[in-house]
Amino acid sequence: MCHHARMCFDDGARPPLPPMRGGAIDARDLTLTSRDGTAIPAYGVRAERTGGAGIVVIPDVRGLLPYYEELARQFGGAGVHAVTLDLYARSAGSEKRVAGWEHGPHVTRIDPARVDDDVAAAVAHLRTTEGGAAERIFTVGFCMGGRVSLLQAAAGLSLDGVIGLYPWPTGEHRSGLLAPAEEAPRFGCPVLTLYGGDDPGIPAESRDAFAAALQLAGIEHRSVVYDGAPHSFFDRREEHHAEASADAWRQMLAFMGVKPATDA
Repeated sequence: MCHHARMCFDDGARPPLPPMRGGAIDARDLTLTSRDGTAIPAYGVRAERTGGAGIVVIPDVRGLLPYYEELARQFGGAGVHAVTLDLYARSAGSEKRVAGWEHGPHVTRIDPARVDDDVAAAVAHLRTTEGGAAERIFTVGFCMGGRVSLLQAAAGLSLDGVIGLYPWPTGEHRSGLLAPAEEAPRFGCPVLTLYGGDDPGIPAESRDAFAAALQLAGIEHRSVVYDGAPHSFFDRREEHHAEASADAWRQMLAFMGVKPATDA
């Protein structure tokens, strides 16, 4: 489960640009307070217009790196209020994460219940005026963060949907995070999953098992597989997979009910 760094974005990765851009945004570092009082490092972006959609961006196994701050700004430019947060504050402190930092020892020290509390703090921020007063709230996560995002559908946060990009939906994970397929009966909102078809870590059997679990649980869901795309394809340097990245943007924005400016 992302045991090898090559399975995740490398340090030079940058998120693809969204299909629509523009509008003033307010972007800055934040400190969120989790339920147990822990200070959680975060980065927030408020879109030009209040209300509408908001999203919590959950990073991959390496934590809150610049890729995710840039992605939050891109969501803001697309009209979606965004907050991205680090999941390692309890064991690694609240300082900024830098490329190449030693994240490995902290993965197994995650407490899944506290992770849910941290995401809840980000959701609460999006609902405030400072966070954009979002009326519809979603989560999106990548790799390990994708598993976290999917599990938020069972966290009682009154979300409007959860999104996972190349999440591991079945089996055990070294972090102790539960398998979304096993938690599907507890889900309370729609699900969107986006996978690379050429991702050996997430075979078709795993994708199908999760879809079947959601179907059995009566959960609205959509699963998109990009043929030939690898794990971590959502990277604007990956010119061969630009079409997959562009469609992933379209899928996410449509899932959130965000229309192109010409249709607004």
